[in-house]
Amino acid sequence: MIRVLVLNGPNLDLLGSREPERYGRTTLPEIEGLVRERAAELGLAVDCFQSNHEGALIDRLHRRDFDAAIVNAGGLTHTSVALRDCLLAVDRPFVEVHLTDPWLREPFRRVNFLHDIAVESIVGQGPRGYLLALESIARRLAPTAPEPPAREGHDA
Repeated sequence: MIRVLVLNGPNLDLLGSREPERYGRTTLPEIEGLVRERAAELGLAVDCFQSNHEGALIDRLHRRDFDAAIVNAGGLTHTSVALRDCLLAVDRPFVEVHLTDPWLREPFRRVNFLHDIAVESIVGQGPRGYLLALESIARRLAPTAPEPPAREGHDA
């Protein structure tokens, strides 16, 4: 079974109450529930982890007990060379997710240390972005069904 780590960075534990006009009212536990439901439908195993501490996120990635990740690094996207280096070091594909579109916000958010090393970036889709990321991982990593053998002759 494909194992997916859903990694959420600083302040994402405040979803639902933090700037709801920007981030919506859906809480992180609700997003994680949606991800778990969709993962079950896709036959994927999911582990969710959130921390407000850069080192805790890096330590979690160092465990390497996952095949791919969904990463919403929050503000660390724009500041953390250490998180970037860790994602390169653990050598697992990851999809970057942002609830909003950082490119349409403050200029400092246009610096992104993860974009060029992610297999895909999904931005501005709200909580749905996590589900799109999960589906992307399933498409990329799910084993393909073997081709049926060529049939000789004609059907009777």
